[in-house]
Order: sequence, then C-alpha cells, then structure tokens
Amino acid sequence: LKSAGFEVTQSSVSRDLRDLGVLKASGRYALPPDEVSRTNGDFAMLAQFVRGLKRAGPSLTILRTTIGAAQSVAVAIDRAEWPEVAGTLSGDDTIFIATANAGAQDALITRLQAIFRV
Repeated sequence: LKSAGFEVTQSSVSRDLRDLGVLKASGRYALPPDEVSRTNGDFAMLAQFVRGLKRAGPSLTILRTTIGAAQSVAVAIDRAEWPEVAGTLSGDDTIFIATANAGAQDALITRLQAIFRV
C-alpha cells in the first residue's frame, strides 16, 4: 500500500478488513460470502469457522467460532436479517445472539444447526 501511495497503519488495515467482513483464521484470510449468498442463507464458507452452539437462557444463544472469526460470522448473520434475530454482539471467538423470546430462539437454533452443523 505504501508503494502505491497510501499512508496506512497496520491497525487501520486490520480494522478495514474486519469492516469488510474478511476473515482471518489459522493464519489465512478468506473473503466474506457475497450478498446473494447471505440473502439465500448460504453460509457454507463460514461454516468452517463455527465450533459450537449453546443456549444461555430463553432468549440468548452463544455461537463459538475459531479465534478471529466471530465478527465476520456475526456480520453475515446481521446482514441476513433473519426475523428471529434481535441482534448480535461479537468478540474474538464468541457471538451472543439475542432473540425476543424462547420461540424465536428455537427457530434460530434450528436454523443455525442446519447451516453450521453444530
């Protein structure tokens, strides 16, 4: 980037990649699924990063990912605009997914299990 005339820092590049949904896991980068894939629920590329799923009460679901992948998976879930998802909060390897009630959580878990095979 510097040789092309761009003045950037490592942290700004990392932030930009994260904002674009680019995944970094196991020392490699992977592009996010395209908008058509997100809309159709095709999370096949992201499935390799998902490690576990569990309930934390009647309206909070926890999705575990490989280190560094949680934000990208959460962005894909948010962009899918599933009716059962009220919102997501992600860290480095954990996503908290809020639902309005236990029925919405059941629907979400069924969807996540089918997509991510967890």
